[in-house]
Amino acid sequence: MVDTLERYAPNENLRRDEAAWRAENITWHFAEVQLDLGNAPQPSATSFGSVTTLNFSSARSETFIDFIHESVEEVLVNGTAIDLSAAVLDSRIYLENLRTDVPNTVKVTGQALYSRSGEGLHRFVDPQDGETYLYTQFEPSEARRVFACFEQPDLKTSFRFTLTGPSAWHLASNQPIVDEVFHDDGTKTVACSPTPPISSYITAVLAGPYHVERGEHVQELPDGEELVIELAATCRASLAEHFDGQEILDLTSRGLNYFHELFDYAYPWGKYDSAFVPEYNLGAMENPGLVTFTERYVFTSHATEGQYEQRGNTIMHEMAHMWFGDLVTMKWWDDLWLKESFADYIGTLANDEATDFTTAWTTFAARRKAWAYVADQMPTTHPIVADIPDLLAADQNFDGITYAKGASVLKQLAAFVGADAFRNAARSYFRKHAYSNTSLEDFLQALETASGRDMRQWADAWLKTSGVPKLKVNYSTDEQGVITQAQLDQFGTDPVTGQPIVRPHVLSVGAYELRGGQLVRTDSVPVELVGSSVALDFLVGRKVPDLILPNDGDETYALIEFDAESRATLLENLSGLSDSLPRATCWASLWDAVRSATLDAQNYVEAVLAHAHTVADAGVFGVLTDQLVTSISKYVAPELRAELRSRAAEVLTGWLTTFEPGSDQQTTTARTLTRLARAGVAGDVIDAFLGEQPNKYQTTVDEQLLWNSYIALAAAGKLDEAAEAKMHEAAQKNPTSIALNAVRTALAARPVPEVKENAFDTVLMARDDKGELSNDALSATALGFAMGSAALLAPFEERFWAAILPVFETMSMEFSTRVIEGLYPGHQDLDGAIEQNHALAAASAWLEENAQAPSALKRILLEERAELERSLNAQAFSRTSR
Repeated sequence: MVDTLERYAPNENLRRDEAAWRAENITWHFAEVQLDLGNAPQPSATSFGSVTTLNFSSARSETFIDFIHESVEEVLVNGTAIDLSAAVLDSRIYLENLRTDVPNTVKVTGQALYSRSGEGLHRFVDPQDGETYLYTQFEPSEARRVFACFEQPDLKTSFRFTLTGPSAWHLASNQPIVDEVFHDDGTKTVACSPTPPISSYITAVLAGPYHVERGEHVQELPDGEELVIELAATCRASLAEHFDGQEILDLTSRGLNYFHELFDYAYPWGKYDSAFVPEYNLGAMENPGLVTFTERYVFTSHATEGQYEQRGNTIMHEMAHMWFGDLVTMKWWDDLWLKESFADYIGTLANDEATDFTTAWTTFAARRKAWAYVADQMPTTHPIVADIPDLLAADQNFDGITYAKGASVLKQLAAFVGADAFRNAARSYFRKHAYSNTSLEDFLQALETASGRDMRQWADAWLKTSGVPKLKVNYSTDEQGVITQAQLDQFGTDPVTGQPIVRPHVLSVGAYELRGGQLVRTDSVPVELVGSSVALDFLVGRKVPDLILPNDGDETYALIEFDAESRATLLENLSGLSDSLPRATCWASLWDAVRSATLDAQNYVEAVLAHAHTVADAGVFGVLTDQLVTSISKYVAPELRAELRSRAAEVLTGWLTTFEPGSDQQTTTARTLTRLARAGVAGDVIDAFLGEQPNKYQTTVDEQLLWNSYIALAAAGKLDEAAEAKMHEAAQKNPTSIALNAVRTALAARPVPEVKENAFDTVLMARDDKGELSNDALSATALGFAMGSAALLAPFEERFWAAILPVFETMSMEFSTRVIEGLYPGHQDLDGAIEQNHALAAASAWLEENAQAPSALKRILLEERAELERSLNAQAFSRTSR
């Protein structure tokens, strides 16, 4: 075995073999963590006191502890101070002379750094009232930025947190507070009860003058015992007027009822806090007892039903993790799917069955699956059960494969084995493996016991291969147009192995007839596809249906390649498909055809303009308007864009007045128009939104629409001195974080070379003249920079390629990813042959010349290059299809 105690630096990127070696030798009994956050409100404070006491048994006399720190002041091993110069190297503390016969106690005293990147303990100062807020985000390996620990999922222990902070602050962690002491210096110290055994990455701390709303969930369990769970919902004080905390508590209670019934295992974590926090890198995180969410779910502007549904889905997703991920945790990040795929699938199931949202699976088909299809067609795709050699790879594996493809495959699994067998497998899995760590084999055994089926072949086909299967109905007809033979074919190539994709599918195939402009389903027949094809006898002896739809119920994970008759029917008559789930499935496959350069983008744009306004599902309507903008800006041939953009602006302006004022559709349409207007169209609409209210379109200009309009004005080159002064005045009047970041975006969006030069430098250095940028401020500036023509931004490409390796090596993963993706020259106009595009050629050259670059960096660039190449191919197809 590799010497896993070899000392090297930098050593933040823990390897799988190092973690396995440590797990073999360490049994972690408990950890006490003391954090002194009393200085957090002081602007000059960069770090905080962190004292950790670890008690563990070791089979060897040596090991290492993880701690990314500002300083280490003392390390006591069984009461004796050790030589720090010999023990502390970069982010690790190496220990020697450990006892192997009885447990060891190690106490680490040091200073840890406040974060601005959202990794570790993030500090945010509210621009509205100057208050300071703290929260932690540790997945996959950032707890070591706050306290010393064994930072790997399969070393679980009981944590007891003690927190010191200003006496007026709300202080919280995973477990309830059992003691509170006030000090003369204006601070207080709270002690939390110990956690059950958990991994370090799901510990959490919340500190600040948060607004708190409380509730209680009471439920009688099957054994007659009454379960009482204290609930809390928190947000920044300045957002309290917008916070529907009681709705959050109600959804939480509904979810707990549902999951207790589904899993037959009582919630094991005591309290249930839901904290909505600023500048969050994720949608949410499943810390048991203290779930953190992005405060984008505290709606300061009109929220559509789709936005509420998405929030509900996120709440249920994180709640599913209380069992899948927190109670039973994967041994290593290879099996990340064991928590994320399950939470994505079961969270959507709960949103559909436990709440009032009725289109959860439709939105899943339109949005989540679309994410999976994109990721699975990347050169960096991977099996659901992935090969994760180190933490950098783990950090990038929180992707569309692990979440949305995995969830889609689990939905297919439930169809394959039956919902009851799937439920029973989960129940036995929790009972057998509670508070421990598992791998794929453990869940397969539970499935086999519950279903009586051999799951190995299914797992090999679905979990250990890559790529998107495609389904197509092929048929033959006689001279009268009657079908004489029909079959459903599966095809595709695994991009990793080069082998054909052959997966088992349980699905339905639908047939539709066009009657008076409506597509009416005449059949929906269950089909089991085991190999490459299966006969569809129900179609034989009849005229060709106007639409044949494989995966009619969206049961499986596959894209559809429509026969010519069906595609023509859809493009002309999508408004006539009233059933939301098959309609979303059809839109998704047509969108993939655009991205795959088999359907020209202008044809798809016309379909959206002709039919999208009839889609009542707010989530799907939002997806379609997003795709409208993307089609025009990336996939349509450059010479067609201006005319199409003007036509789209005209049609959507018409929608503004036909949709009910204040409706979700009108709100989404208005927001879409501000995105189109960045290229100079819809000027009258933007002027109306920024002028005297109410406006002639009867559209409510809320915070989001106001700032979207200023950004559009700036990107279009129309932010003159008077308009800029008015923009700054609006930001000063209501200096929210949304407003201040929008101003950053607008100023960087102006189509002036000097402006772009300044924005490029600001992003590249992650700081401006006022100091270091936060994660959100960085992304806001990068967003504005990218709003420019390919010609305007071309001069920065050479500097970009020279800078990315130093950026990756000197910044955290979060910051470096935001910088590289934010400045990547991904929007290009096709001029000549695709392979001659300078940005594409430069990407290929960099990857060839930097073959030894970190694999995590290469993955970012491979994906950006693939998306650029896809857009250029689509532009070429658009041009030839005119």
